[in-house]
Amino acid sequence: MIDELVIATGNPHKVAELREILSPTGLRVRSLADLEQQGLGPFDEPAETGSTFEDNAQIKAFAYARRTGLPCLADDSGLVVDALGGRPGVISSHYCTDGRDDGLEREQRDRLNNARVLRELDGVPPEQRTARFVCVMVVAAPAAQSPSEPIIIASARGTFEGRIGIPPAVPRGSHGFGYDPIFLVAPDFTRTGAELAPEEKNALSHRARAAQALLEHLR
Repeated sequence: MIDELVIATGNPHKVAELREILSPTGLRVRSLADLEQQGLGPFDEPAETGSTFEDNAQIKAFAYARRTGLPCLADDSGLVVDALGGRPGVISSHYCTDGRDDGLEREQRDRLNNARVLRELDGVPPEQRTARFVCVMVVAAPAAQSPSEPIIIASARGTFEGRIGIPPAVPRGSHGFGYDPIFLVAPDFTRTGAELAPEEKNALSHRARAAQALLEHLR
């Protein structure tokens, strides 16, 4: 098993969540920000041109493993809403701009993404608002024989089931980020993802499930 892992994302919420999830492993977990403080970087995020979560996670893991020379964990995650044909899907983080990065602040973008999903589901009854968060994680490391050509050493997928609430009951909650304030957690659909305490969410979330499966592969 590797003893060091770089969490290859610029999203501080994901870094904090994954640090907590990975803390029992004893791995030395570092972020891109940690590396930049040591004089490495800056790290430009690669273009996520894949059509699936698996594609994009691999693109990011390979790019950061090449750049850092270290084992890198990259994930691609998003919200899949059944009544919207699987949207937002791979463009979840920029759904409000149809997948384009228009330079919006993260909090503004989250608010606009949520508003679009709620608007597109207007009039859809609760039982048809089923949705899930999906996370695919890939760990890539430089190959010993050819460091410029990383190899995948582990990958995993996790899901977190629920449904999208109906305004004005949502958005609500002070924890989490992204679509958490409008996502009602299965099986009882009484609390949003943003109402779960961090330690509870870390035990249930799509990232937690993907991370746990990933750890089994790493071992």
